[in-house]
Amino acid sequence: MTRVRVELPGLQIMPSNKSVSDAPITQFTDCHILRDHRLQREDLWVREGKILNPEKLFFDEKGFADVQIDCKGSIVAPGFIDTQINGAYGFDFSSATDNVKLGVSSVARKLLSTGVTSFCPTLVTSPPSVYHQVIPQIEVQKGGPEGAGVLGLHLEGPFISREKKGAHPEQYLRTFAQRGFPDLLETYGSLENVIIVTLAPELQRSGPIIQELVRRGIHVSLGHSVANLVQAETAVSHGATFITHLFNAMLPFHHRDPGIVGLLTSDRIPSGRRVFYGMIADGIHTNPAALRIAYRAHPRGLVLVSDGIAALGLPPGRHTLGQQEVVIQGLQAHVAGTQTLSGSIATMDMCVRHLHQVTGCSVEAALEAASLHPAQLLGIEGSKGALNYGTDADLVLLDEELNVEATYIAGELVWTGPRTQGDGETGDPRL
Repeated sequence: MTRVRVELPGLQIMPSNKSVSDAPITQFTDCHILRDHRLQREDLWVREGKILNPEKLFFDEKGFADVQIDCKGSIVAPGFIDTQINGAYGFDFSSATDNVKLGVSSVARKLLSTGVTSFCPTLVTSPPSVYHQVIPQIEVQKGGPEGAGVLGLHLEGPFISREKKGAHPEQYLRTFAQRGFPDLLETYGSLENVIIVTLAPELQRSGPIIQELVRRGIHVSLGHSVANLVQAETAVSHGATFITHLFNAMLPFHHRDPGIVGLLTSDRIPSGRRVFYGMIADGIHTNPAALRIAYRAHPRGLVLVSDGIAALGLPPGRHTLGQQEVVIQGLQAHVAGTQTLSGSIATMDMCVRHLHQVTGCSVEAALEAASLHPAQLLGIEGSKGALNYGTDADLVLLDEELNVEATYIAGELVWTGPRTQGDGETGDPRL
């Protein structure tokens, strides 16, 4: 075999001298792999889009790598999973247009540069007509050269508290007071491809609603709520497992009744159940001290989310979030004419770096908050969120400062950073 070399951002790819496998085998060398909660200096092997056990390759198959990738000391972590993103790069997932698929595809492609390999497009509170038009257009799809994979929809509202509506338009908020679950189905029109629903647990009839959603395989998140701790614990007993952007749009912590925040240390969580909580670690939504409190209280439940809006990746100015206009000034996004925060313009890799910097947590913990924990929340840790043998080879390569260098999906390079030849151009995602 003729040896060739392809230059990527600090990486070298070359065929090896031998190959006895029917399917090509790729070997990532000189890297620090995040596996079993720690960075380990070892090679990573990939075949047919899956992480390969090298012992079986060597001893059972007598095989060798077809392609070797010199990572030059980079960190290799599982691809990031964003479970709450309202839009980005000029497209709002809550926009009722006939081009929703095109918009989702555009966002999916551009998210690759942030290390995101899977995400949940999120719809904020909207009129039923928007749900009826948008939900059928967003389908679950695998990631690849065309963009990050879509795991399913996250519907944030409209069954939330008026007192804690945040940036959600009050005129479209709804309750379950009439018929219960039929009210929800009538509002959304369909639950096909829905994977998360955020609701306020204090709403009348929320218990049976949560139970029915869970029965259908949908994860229930508590948020935009004035629920006390007992109401939150009751919701968990019914099957809720997530908290939408902890601290934001909920009752503040009080020592006599900590509200939803109290779930982080509650002793009434059912045995074998873990409550996860989303954090927008952008330096805007949560004070560093509060972020440290949450992390130290329940580190295994922290799930980083971008809560990105259409303005993510765009210059400051006026943009949209669902049915409302949003103004971007610096790193802050507010509902026009108010001081109400309305989503974030921080990317997932920015959130990983911020969490690591302000909490002092390990690099491993920061990376797992963006990969392993969201996978565990969604029950897909057997295929994503980890680099165990047999899992999907969705990878992000990072430097020691946690900047994204390259992104792989199913072992295929889908994005690479600026080239090293000195031309300063961004790598073609289709390389």
